[in-house]
Amino acid sequence: QVQLQESGPGLLKPSQTLSLTCAVSGVSITSGQSAWTWIRQAPGKGLEWMGVIADNGTTYYSPSLKSRTSISWDTSKNEFYLHVSSVTPEDTAVYYCNAVRTTGDEVWGQGTQVTVSS
Repeated sequence: QVQLQESGPGLLKPSQTLSLTCAVSGVSITSGQSAWTWIRQAPGKGLEWMGVIADNGTTYYSPSLKSRTSISWDTSKNEFYLHVSSVTPEDTAVYYCNAVRTTGDEVWGQGTQVTVSS
């Protein structure tokens, strides 16, 4: 059973860098069975797709976030990561990691709240 677990700081100040970890269990992130994404939901808004790291390590980002966002992984730890630089209060959201399986299924983490406030 594939499971994802996000972790990271819940509170940041403006201009800091947000760094989140998604720990994956039940499948290797390089197995070729999934693409690994980050999605967020700001208060009162819909889901926003941020970016993805494919099973070969290739990354793609939302054009609106590309200049501030990077996604990487550590295959030895079976984890992938999100970094967002120069955060503002508009980056306050619940952040989710997500696996899009080749079967068409999706697996979601439980989400982690990130608040940006001075």
